[in-house]
Amino acid sequence: MEKPKSGSEKGVAQKSAMNSQLNRGLKKRHMSMIALGGAIGTGLFMGSAGGLVTAGPGGLLVAYATTGLLMYFVMCGLAELATYMPVTGAFATYCERFVDPALGFAIGWTYWFGWIQAAGTEFVAAGVLVSYWLPNTPQYIWGLVSAVIVFTFNIFHVKGFGEAEFWFALIKVIMIIAFLIIGVCVVFGWLGGVKYGVSNWKIGEAPFVDGAKGTLFAFIFSVYSYGGSETIGLAAGESKNPKKDVPAAIFNLVYRIVLFYVLSIFIMGLVLPYNDPSLSSLGLATVKVAPFTQVFSKAGIAAAPHIVNAVVLSSVLSSCNTSMYSSSRMVYALYHNGQAPKFLARVSKSGVPYTSLTFAVFLGLLFVLLSALLENAYVFLVNMGGIFGMVSWVTIVTVHIAFRRAYKVQGYDVKNLPYRAPLYPFGSYFAFLLLAVIIIGQVAIVSTRDQDVVGKISTLAGLPLFAFLFIGYKIIKRTKFKRAREVDLETDASTYISYETETA
Repeated sequence: MEKPKSGSEKGVAQKSAMNSQLNRGLKKRHMSMIALGGAIGTGLFMGSAGGLVTAGPGGLLVAYATTGLLMYFVMCGLAELATYMPVTGAFATYCERFVDPALGFAIGWTYWFGWIQAAGTEFVAAGVLVSYWLPNTPQYIWGLVSAVIVFTFNIFHVKGFGEAEFWFALIKVIMIIAFLIIGVCVVFGWLGGVKYGVSNWKIGEAPFVDGAKGTLFAFIFSVYSYGGSETIGLAAGESKNPKKDVPAAIFNLVYRIVLFYVLSIFIMGLVLPYNDPSLSSLGLATVKVAPFTQVFSKAGIAAAPHIVNAVVLSSVLSSCNTSMYSSSRMVYALYHNGQAPKFLARVSKSGVPYTSLTFAVFLGLLFVLLSALLENAYVFLVNMGGIFGMVSWVTIVTVHIAFRRAYKVQGYDVKNLPYRAPLYPFGSYFAFLLLAVIIIGQVAIVSTRDQDVVGKISTLAGLPLFAFLFIGYKIIKRTKFKRAREVDLETDASTYISYETETA
C-alpha cells in the first residue's frame, strides 16, 4: 500500500495566476466579522416577519434551528477546503478542480447572479429605509447613494472591504445583544407591563401554522437569512493566514449564529402573535412593523423605529458591501478558470478586480428599476435569493465529499490537513440529504401553493438557471467528471505555502 503523503515530501507547490494577483490584506478580526456580518442582515431584522406569518413561532424556530445545523456542516466542509486550498472563487474553483468544470461554471455564474440579485435587494431596501426619514425623496436616489458608498469601500484595497465589514458587523452584534436582553425582559413582563410567557404559542394554529408545509416554506426565509456565511470561503484567498484565520472564523460563526438567530427567533415568537395583521406584508413595508421594532416598542422605547431603522440601514450597507466583494471575486475566478470574459479580470495595482466590481455595481442598480415596476420587489428578490443559497450549499457539500475522496485515493493522510471537518463523513452526507429534502419539498409546496405566478417564478428561478448552465456547458464543452486520481491537490495548497503570522 502506498505510504500516506505529507507536505514535507512534496516540496513547494505552484501558486496559480489567479491567486498571485490579489492582495492578502484581510486580518484575523476581518475574517471573523466577514463570516458573521455576511450572515446577519435584513433577513433576520425584517424578513423574518414573513416566516412567522407563514409557519408560526414553532415552525419558524424549527426552520432557523435546522438551517443553523445545516450551515454548521456546510461551513465546516468549506473551512476544510479553504484552509487547504485558499483561493479566490472558492467552491467554483474547487468544482473546476475536484468534480467537473461544468459544475464550476454553473455554480460560479449562478452564485455571481445570486449576489448581483442580493445587491439589488439591498439597494431597494436602502431606498425604503431612508424614505422613513425622508419620505419626499425618490427611493431610487438612496439606492444609488448606497451603491456609491460600498463601491468606495471596495475599489481601493481589500482592507477597505474588511474594515467596513468589521464595523458594520459590530453594529449588528450590539443590536442583537440588546434585542435579546430587552426581549427577555418583555417576555417576563419586567418591561412593558405585559407578561407574555408562551401565550402566543397557544393561539390559533400556533405553534406550527400550516403544519409541515408551513415549516418547509419558512426555509426560504431562514436560508436567505443565513446566506452569505459562505463568503468566508471567498475571502480565504485574500486572508493573511488562512490556515489559522478561516477555522477560527468558522468556529466563532457557528456558536454566534446559533445564539443570535435561534434565540432571536424564539423571543420574537414569544412576544409577537403570528396572526398580527402588521406582519402580513412579508417584507419592508415599513420599519414600524418590523419584528425587532415591535419588541422594542412593547418595552416602552419610544425611539425604537428610529433605532431599528438606523441599524437595519447599516445592515443593508453591510450586505451590499459583501455582495460587491463576492460577485467581483467570483467572476474574476471564473475568468481564470476560462469561463468568463477577460475584461472582467483586470486587477488594479492594489490587487482589486476593478472591472468586475464596477460591472457588479451597475447590474445591481438595474434591480432598483425593478422596484418601480414590481409592487413588492423586496419579497420577489428575497424569494429568489433563498433558492440560490441552497444550491450553493449543496455544491459546497458535494465538492467537499469529492475532495476527501481524491485526498484518500491519492494516498494522502487526513491527519495532515490544516483543518478537518468534524463528524465527517456523517456531517456532509447529512447536510446533502437534508438540503435535497428541503429543495424538493419547497418545489412541491410552491407548485401547489396559492401564490401568484411571479411569486412561484421568483421562488424557484435558481434551479432551472443552474440546470441550464450546467447542462449547456457540459454539452458544448464536453466536459467529464474528474477522476479522484487525476485531481490536482498541490497547486495553491496551503500545506506547501508560507503565510504571515500576524493575527491582529
